[in-house]
Amino acid sequence: MAVLNAFKSYNYRLYFSGQSVSLIGTWMQRTAVYWLVYEKTQSSAMLGVAVFAAQFPSFMFSMIGGVVSDRYNRYNVLILTQVASLIQAALMTSLVFFQYDTVWSILTLSVVLGTINAFDVPARQALVYDMVDNKEHLPNAIALNSSMVNVARLIGPALSGIVLKTLGASTCFLINTISFIAVITSLLFMKLPPFIPKERIHNAWTDLKQGFKYLKNTPEISSVMLMLASVSLLSLPYITLLPVYAKTIFHGEADTFGYLNSFVGVGAVSGAFYLASLKTGTDLRKVLFRNTLVFGSGLLLFSHTTWFPLALVFLAITGFGMMSQTTLCNTIIQTTVAPAMRGRVISFYAMAFFGMQPIGGLIIGALSHTIGAPTTIMLQGLATLLIAIVFLRYLRHNLLKRKQRLKLDQLEEQSIETL
Repeated sequence: MAVLNAFKSYNYRLYFSGQSVSLIGTWMQRTAVYWLVYEKTQSSAMLGVAVFAAQFPSFMFSMIGGVVSDRYNRYNVLILTQVASLIQAALMTSLVFFQYDTVWSILTLSVVLGTINAFDVPARQALVYDMVDNKEHLPNAIALNSSMVNVARLIGPALSGIVLKTLGASTCFLINTISFIAVITSLLFMKLPPFIPKERIHNAWTDLKQGFKYLKNTPEISSVMLMLASVSLLSLPYITLLPVYAKTIFHGEADTFGYLNSFVGVGAVSGAFYLASLKTGTDLRKVLFRNTLVFGSGLLLFSHTTWFPLALVFLAITGFGMMSQTTLCNTIIQTTVAPAMRGRVISFYAMAFFGMQPIGGLIIGALSHTIGAPTTIMLQGLATLLIAIVFLRYLRHNLLKRKQRLKLDQLEEQSIETL
C-alpha cells in the first residue's frame, strides 16, 4: 500500500512503534497539566500562561537546537532529549503525588520541558530523513508522523480525562514517564549509518547567520514559514480555551475536556490519512490553501455551538484542517530544503510552530477573559480565513517563479543538445 511506503524502512518502523507509545503519554501529561492549572485558578488567562511556559522556551532556544542538530550526531542528541524528558515527567509525577503541585511548580517544570523540546524537535525531525531508506518515501513518512501524533492526540486526552477523574493527575504523569521507555528502546535498536563528523569551517554563530540568509533567499520556504507562524500565533491557540468550554459552557469535568481534545484528534487523524494518500506530484501548496480554509471554517462553526454532540463534529472538522495545515507546511519545507541546512531550517520551523503559540496563547487567554471564549474563537476563525487569502498571493508568486525556472532549465538543456 502506497500509504504505508515509509514502513519499508526498518529504522522508521522502529521509530514509529516506539514514538506512538510515547506520544500517548505526552498527550496525557499535556491534558493533565492544562486541566490542573484551570482547576486551581479558574482563569482562562492562566491557561495562556501555561501554554506560554510550555512552549516559549522552544522559541528561545530552537535556533541553538538547530545548530546542534547540524553540527553533532542527531541520534545521540535525540537519545539525550528523550532521557531528559523521562526525568522531567518523573519529577512532575513526584510533585503531584506528594502534593507539592502548586501552579508555579507545574509551570516551572513546563519551562524545563519546553527547553528540552527546543533541542529534541530539530534533531528528531531531521533524523526522520536518515531513517527513510528511499527518499521518495519522505513525504509519506512525514504524513505518517502526523497520523501518529494525531492518533495519540485522539487516545491520550480521552485516557487522560478518564484517569484524571478516577485515579488523579499523578497517574497521568506516571504513565507518561513509563511511556518514554518505549521510544528510548526503539532508538537503541536502530541500525543507522555511522556518523561522520563534518569539518567545522565556521563557528556556531556563523552557521546560524547562514541559516537566516538561506531562509531569506529561498522564498519557497520562507513564505510557507511565514504562513505557519501566522497560524501558530492567531489560530492554533484555540486549544488553550477548551478547558473553558468543558467546564463553563458544557458544564462538564475532566472527561468532557478529554473528549473535546479527542475529537480534535479524530479530525486530525482523518487529515493525516488523507495527506498520506495523496499521489506523488500533487501540488501541496494548493492543498495547503484549501485546508487552511477548512481550519478557519471549523473554528467559526465551533465557536458559538452550545450543543455538545454538534460541537464535537465541528471540532473534528477543525482538527482535520489544523493537522493538514501544519503537516503540509512541514512537508513542503522538508522536501525543498537543502540537506546541509536541514537542521537549521527545521529549527526555524520549530520557532514558527512552537514559538508563536505561547505568545498567541497569552493574547488569546487575555482576550477571552475580556470578551469571552466563544467570541475569541470566532475571531480566530476569521483570522485563519484571512491568512489563507493572503497566502494565496504568495502561492501564485511561487508557482510563477517555479515555472520560470523550469522554462530556463529546459532552454539550457536544449542549448546543450544543440551544441
